[in-house]
Amino acid sequence: MNITWYGQSCFRVSLQGQKKSRQAVSLVIDPFDESVGLKMPKIEADILLITHNHKDHSNRKITKTETFIIDSPGEYELRDVFIHGIFSFHDEQKGEERGTNTIYTIEAEEMKICHMGDFGQGEITNEQLKKIGDVDILMIPVGGVFTIGAKEATKIISQIEPRIIIPMHYKIPKLKIKLEELSPFLKAIGEKNATTEEKLNIQKKNLPSGEMKVVPLSPQSKAS
Repeated sequence: MNITWYGQSCFRVSLQGQKKSRQAVSLVIDPFDESVGLKMPKIEADILLITHNHKDHSNRKITKTETFIIDSPGEYELRDVFIHGIFSFHDEQKGEERGTNTIYTIEAEEMKICHMGDFGQGEITNEQLKKIGDVDILMIPVGGVFTIGAKEATKIISQIEPRIIIPMHYKIPKLKIKLEELSPFLKAIGEKNATTEEKLNIQKKNLPSGEMKVVPLSPQSKAS
């Protein structure tokens, strides 16, 4: 499994297939409109996940090929990838300010990813937590303002207990949306030695055991 971050909440997850006879799968989550200030490359995607319809999360025109689009809660299975969309709110007023949001869990290659989208509730409910289940890799917003910040993210991480944490949706160069930087989150979670990686290449056998690991990614501007 290869994970690339393009900024905001946009990731590409490249899957090699669980058997040699199975084709590779490219899954893209929350591509943004370039009006946010960041460059969004054209990406080959077999599956496109949209957590909500704000412009910095729902650029459906970025893919080059015919793509299977998922943009609502439910259970989906496509090309040996199992996806569960979980209903949530974008704010603490049950959606009255910014609407709803879909949390996605993605199961493939014997691992589970959870992408929180623009989760803004402040705390996760027991029902949501049960649906999310055991998570290997958690992609969680930490930049506050329009979604949860460092304090709330740290609390939710302690509830989900993933093996790897990839922070997202925070201030980076050229981004026109005013968000908090990454450093308050790293301080809140007590992470002093996090090393920024260009991409995350991971197999089940290489998942960390014991303490959770924070893996910040460097935003990419090319599809590569």
